[in-house]
Amino acid sequence: MSDKIRTVIIEDEMMARKLLRSYLLEHDRIEIIAECENGFEGLKAINEQKPDLVFLDVQMPKLTGFEMLELLEYRPEIIFTTAYNQYAIKAFEQHAVDYLLKPFPKDRLLLAVDRAIEKISGNKENETPIDKLTEKPETEFIERVVVKDKSKIHIIPVEQIRYIESLDDYVMIFTKERRFVKQKTMKFFESNLNSKEFVRIHRSFIAKVEEIAEIQQYEKESHIVILKNDHQKLKVSKTGYKNLKKVLSF
Repeated sequence: MSDKIRTVIIEDEMMARKLLRSYLLEHDRIEIIAECENGFEGLKAINEQKPDLVFLDVQMPKLTGFEMLELLEYRPEIIFTTAYNQYAIKAFEQHAVDYLLKPFPKDRLLLAVDRAIEKISGNKENETPIDKLTEKPETEFIERVVVKDKSKIHIIPVEQIRYIESLDDYVMIFTKERRFVKQKTMKFFESNLNSKEFVRIHRSFIAKVEEIAEIQQYEKESHIVILKNDHQKLKVSKTGYKNLKKVLSF
């Protein structure tokens, strides 16, 4: 490993980038190799330049910090810099080195840099537990799904999803226009979609409540749901039927 920590800053606010750069230049191990003002620029910079460390804002136009992380081919160490504390647990689930709440003082930033250097150097003794760094936020549901399809990036608003089908470690996401393959588990979507709007009806299916036209009995103890418009039929398990009864109150 080079003595210098090759670093990328991804931040949509120019003044925030300048302040971050001025703080980082005081650390003799940091070498800033790129500054990006949105997630698309950051994605390109990381995949092409393969930095050791990235300072990443969460809320950015076009592509959020978390959405950008899902699309990376190369994964550096990440320090989040944001004005929102509700994403902290999600950040550490992404194995972030640290989570800095704006406005943060210079000494707090440099402490995060030292943590990153320790981790990059392979020393995990100084890693700080999540509960020491932040308070646990309330659950927040995803509002859109990002899918990379060869050279294209598709951003799918959750309201466009009709249903999701399991494909082992992948899922197939169905909208009215087309379908998309995403490398995520059904458990992820079950946990991160609003349970009042999407219901797990079977181990293989999650359906949008508004898309359900009918629930029909199929054989003695089995059921199916029939979706609106195309009359697509989806299997319903016993647990799924209980979930439907709870959501639809019947």
